[in-house]
Amino acid sequence: MLQVRGIFRGGLATLYREAIGNAVFFCTYEYSRYWMHNYIDSRQFSSNSGLVVAKDIGIGIMSGGLSGMAFWTATLPMDVAKTIIQTDHNPQSSRNPFRVLNMVYRRAGLAGCYAGLGPTLARAFPANAAAIVAWEYSAKILGIRRD
Repeated sequence: MLQVRGIFRGGLATLYREAIGNAVFFCTYEYSRYWMHNYIDSRQFSSNSGLVVAKDIGIGIMSGGLSGMAFWTATLPMDVAKTIIQTDHNPQSSRNPFRVLNMVYRRAGLAGCYAGLGPTLARAFPANAAAIVAWEYSAKILGIRRD
């Protein structure tokens, strides 16, 4: 019989990361999208459909990119804990993400909890901006209204 050991290792930390991260992502996305739509004078774009498309793409890029950065800023410590849990070969090690995070904080401080933040944010902005623009335009093509 084939045994798959450790397939769920780090699952709780992943669940925490995704729950917190998605709440932060979509709150940031909806707020920034709403704010940008209200801030930009809609009358400037009403007569020229090309400008409306440019405005929508720009808002999608900014709101998606900022939301992705907010996601990873809020959740990177939990992701660090998850990675440590998943890569630890000692079966006696704690799998509690909060204990692991406490250990990281005691050893390396806040910088240890945010290891890799720079490259993560550099990747998060363009990846999430592209995903949101694609999602928004897919919804538009399919006729799904968002107000």
